[in-house]
Amino acid sequence: MKPKHAFYVGFDAREAAAFAVTKHSIRRHLVTPVPVYGLVLSSLRARGLYSRPTSVREGRLWDDISGAPMATEFAISRFLSPILAESGWAIFMDSDMLVRSNLERLFKALDPSKAVMVVKHNFQPADGIKMDGQVQTKYSRKNWSSVCAFNCDHPANKALTVDLINTVPGRDLHAFCWLEDKDIGELDASWNWLVGHSSEEIEPDVVHFTDGIPTMSGYEDCAFADEWRAELERWAA
Repeated sequence: MKPKHAFYVGFDAREAAAFAVTKHSIRRHLVTPVPVYGLVLSSLRARGLYSRPTSVREGRLWDDISGAPMATEFAISRFLSPILAESGWAIFMDSDMLVRSNLERLFKALDPSKAVMVVKHNFQPADGIKMDGQVQTKYSRKNWSSVCAFNCDHPANKALTVDLINTVPGRDLHAFCWLEDKDIGELDASWNWLVGHSSEEIEPDVVHFTDGIPTMSGYEDCAFADEWRAELERWAA
């Protein structure tokens, strides 16, 4: 029997420590068990769920359909979360997160009339390079899908098929091209607090190290870096 709700965390081998912190901090704060899965690209390919053509250009993973670099291996595979879950709410999270509260509270904030719920950032990063030497790309609704609650039972999400995920440009998926605006609900900003960008007046439930995690040069002393390192030590203990 499938669980009612589940969490899906993007996995990229280059960010193994980040993935460990995200997954461990989710589980540590839960009061009742909710499954937490990693989205591993090789596994999704083996299952026939991910077939997008990719290549490597100048050492960077490249999405051939989008004609653009992929900052992480899970740049597109995140949209498979509701297909994997089948029912209930599937909550996807990037791997560069630190969870600071019980995410069961988030389930209580979800609106069943919405197909997806996200923090609707107005995020306009400067051109350049971000974490791990990745190019900082711009697209509509950037960072909305970095924490995304998919309502698997919403009829509008029937349009989010394996075929769609594997054939349209990534920028369209990140803009939720299969949905009308009315189907996209808004979460409180505390559920996807962007280090260096979100208001310091907000007490974050989920900290998102979108520019770089604390093990990367230049981000060792960023906001919540000490909490992130403490979580990594708990995981490693």
